[in-house]
Amino acid sequence: QVQLVESGGGLVQPGGSLRLSCVVSGAIFRLYVMGWYRQAPGKQRELVAQITGGGSTNYPDSVKGRFTISRDNPKNTVYLQMNSLKPEDTAVYYCHAQPGNYWGKGTLVTVSS
Repeated sequence: QVQLVESGGGLVQPGGSLRLSCVVSGAIFRLYVMGWYRQAPGKQRELVAQITGGGSTNYPDSVKGRFTISRDNPKNTVYLQMNSLKPEDTAVYYCHAQPGNYWGKGTLVTVSS
């Protein structure tokens, strides 16, 4: 059974940084495309970063240059480094694994002064 567990969310001031982690169990991690999504209140869930097993990455324009996704295959872990955070980055952040469409339970990030 594939399980994804996120950590690292919290309250941060505008302009600050946070690093999210997602540990994956029950899967051959290096074969999965890993992604981070977020969902703000009243909005649809959106992709914020994606990384293939070989390390190719993809970002939407809204976070490009501020967010960095990385993975440590031996540790079955994917990270999301978030810098220059803005209030509009406030959301629940979810880890995702494909194939199989697996989701974590999410971790809340709040950007506020």
